Amino acid sequence: MEGLTISWIGALAGLAIAIILILRKLNPVYALFLGAIVGALLGGANLEQTISVLISGTQSVMGTVIRVLAAGVLAGVMMESGAAETIAQAIVKKFGGSKAILALALATMIITAVGVFIPVAVLIVAPIALSVGNKMGISKLALLLALSGGGKAGNIISPNPNTIAAARGFNLDLSHVMLAGVVPAICGLLMTVLVASLLKTKGVKVSDQDTMDSDVDTSKYPALGRAIVAPLVAVILLMINPIGSISGIEALSSFKVDAMYILPIAGIVGMLAMGQGRNILKYSASGLNKMTATVLILIGAGGIAGLISASDLSAQVVGLIEASGVSGTLLAPLAGILMAAATASTSTGVILATGSFGEAILNMGTAPLAAAVMVHTGATVIDSLPQGNYFHVTADSMKMSIKQRMGLIPYEAIVGGTMAIVATLMYGFLL
Repeated sequence: MEGLTISWIGALAGLAIAIILILRKLNPVYALFLGAIVGALLGGANLEQTISVLISGTQSVMGTVIRVLAAGVLAGVMMESGAAETIAQAIVKKFGGSKAILALALATMIITAVGVFIPVAVLIVAPIALSVGNKMGISKLALLLALSGGGKAGNIISPNPNTIAAARGFNLDLSHVMLAGVVPAICGLLMTVLVASLLKTKGVKVSDQDTMDSDVDTSKYPALGRAIVAPLVAVILLMINPIGSISGIEALSSFKVDAMYILPIAGIVGMLAMGQGRNILKYSASGLNKMTATVLILIGAGGIAGLISASDLSAQVVGLIEASGVSGTLLAPLAGILMAAATASTSTGVILATGSFGEAILNMGTAPLAAAVMVHTGATVIDSLPQGNYFHVTADSMKMSIKQRMGLIPYEAIVGGTMAIVATLMYGFLL
């Protein structure tokens, strides 16, 4: 494959084909692979070179894949034990009805931040949101924005596949990328609460029928003190190295243990703290099952990222940016925005953006950590489009029609856009 440069037209055609096939309901993995194959052939590669492009691309995501699978242990523990629900209930109860939108957004943010997938986090908090919305007269639009915006904020500081992909894409420690996302995440949370508060009376309200099956039996859930052990252990272990680097304490900064070890360890410690040691096989199997679909999509994304990185598309984009006089720093968030919009997935968008434009972004003088945070936050702007499963899962969770759910996309973009702008100003221009 040495010396092969696929035409940028082939790369764009391959990406377009993949998106069209996803919209036509073909399995995303096959859609991404087919797009990569057709794009490579159209771009001038022969059959043998096309296979090399695919293999090279999928190999590039294997580091992300094994870390995502390892994260499945923590995710399985948090979901199956009821720990995530306990945390959500505690936050909503603590804030009370008067601060309902803040409580719902914060609950979803925290559950996502501790390693639960954003669609699952929304599913966990949705019954609470429906119940609160019914009592307080808050519209479904405002409720789902609180959940989705809070989830987006938590997602950029979490040990989830998207953050792992951002870290691995620029050869960084996961903890550094999580920590760098804190300020943009807080700004995203504040924007969520502000916009959702303005939407409280807009759109359809929650009916009594909507709340019929929203009562959650909490009797078998662990106590809050035990529920927070797993995420607390994960956060402490992940933050030892960056805190050491910031404070100059060599003993801490030399603690370089990969998230691949830390996340399963945290899950097991949390399981034991909740007295659920006997369920280790059940919880880890559940976590693995929940990660399988994501892993397959990441592999598919690796295939099409291989196509784009083997093409001259990034060079063409860089040329356009230089010709227009726009700062090269903007390539990072723009790559995240466009790739996540194309695939309707934060993690797939990050994989494509880092695999396709990573080298070009760094060549324009952007530091790796800045690049990772800008790509990552950019990928949250318009990642909830109808060709992705997040759109449909969240619509079902709040009993909304497709049309009602479509109406939320611009407001979600405001939240994601806020985080991307804050990250770009902080890491692209100020720091």
